[in-house]
Amino acid sequence: MHPKELHDRRREAVQAWTAFVERGDEVAPQVRPEILSSWQRSTVAINPAVANAPLADEGDTLAFWRESPLQVAVGRIEDELRRTAEDGDLVIAVTDAETRILWTYGGRVMRRKAETVNFVAGGQWDESSIGTNALNLALGQDAPSMVFSAEHYAPIVHNWVCWAAPVHDPSTGVQLGVIDLSTTWDRTHPIGLATARMMARLIETALPQTSGEAPVAVDGAAHGPGLTLTLLGTAEAVLDGQRLLLNRRQTEILALLALSPNGLSLEHLHAHLYGDENVTVSTLKAEVSHLRAALGGKLASRPYRLEMEVRTDVDTVLRLLRAGQVRAAVAAYGGDLLPGTNSPRLAELAEYVAVAVREALLADPLPDAVVRYSEIAPYDTEVLEVCLAHLGERPHPTKALLKGKLAAAQR
Repeated sequence: MHPKELHDRRREAVQAWTAFVERGDEVAPQVRPEILSSWQRSTVAINPAVANAPLADEGDTLAFWRESPLQVAVGRIEDELRRTAEDGDLVIAVTDAETRILWTYGGRVMRRKAETVNFVAGGQWDESSIGTNALNLALGQDAPSMVFSAEHYAPIVHNWVCWAAPVHDPSTGVQLGVIDLSTTWDRTHPIGLATARMMARLIETALPQTSGEAPVAVDGAAHGPGLTLTLLGTAEAVLDGQRLLLNRRQTEILALLALSPNGLSLEHLHAHLYGDENVTVSTLKAEVSHLRAALGGKLASRPYRLEMEVRTDVDTVLRLLRAGQVRAAVAAYGGDLLPGTNSPRLAELAEYVAVAVREALLADPLPDAVVRYSEIAPYDTEVLEVCLAHLGERPHPTKALLKGKLAAAQR
């Protein structure tokens, strides 16, 4: 976002917050409905002049953390979390299901800022303790949430922007907590929310399996031995429990092979991947060779075929849609398939999946599923309009949120 636009946005947020504190609900058209609802609850619960978040008992917090599956998951991906925090000068926090911070790590600048407001282990960041914030909204809405500058109720964090996403036990679907990424408002970036969602998925993938339960991946597919491939919204490949580090082309090749269980000839793979691009066969062979090494040799040739059990979120979404399970399909749908791909076959499949999800919602506009979908496709006004028309005059908890999202999309 252009610096001037960012400053204008901050000024508008401060003006709306000031108007709310002074005059109350007159600001309703100026702020998102979920923010206004949270402000209304916050004004009853706390004084805006709160200096920092309250701290839970240190011993209780530490004991809970040591026994939590989140501790195992964070330990497994801690290096990546730390790199993300340092590269973006962020403070990253993981909470329990009550919005109590269990673990944090911050870049040099944000670490100091976080400490001054008790954005540290033991900090209570529920709405009744500190007012409107992304962590509490993500838990309450069970969806990724962003809170920018003075959208926070407490002025002590008006200089922050926060992105948070819920973390679930993949075996049971139970919310375990949230992961939050925070920095100063002037460092707002459009991929912040997507990054929070990706980090939540990483944690879910790294969670220890629940005793007695069949292993389940974050998209609902069995996550045992073999390859689990996430392609919708974010790209991630996990082989036998270990995340693979692949470049863009290797990920696209893996996706094409995963979605072609009978295999592809060299000619077909080249056409599916490059289309009319002037790329030599030897270049493709080199990429396949690197991919084969990453897969531990489990990639056959003549035809090229994956020699392992394969699960993809694409197959999961399409299977659920075929079964008429629209709500579950939308929950598993993370967004466009490999956004920006130049592969003609993957671009074609991306359109097919996106249209299938959208048409399913138009035919059966379940309000909670539409709210979830609108986080991924915020400018798809038709789905919102169809859902509101379907609700008619009937009261529904999501109605105000749907209307707010529609108004924001039409600006």
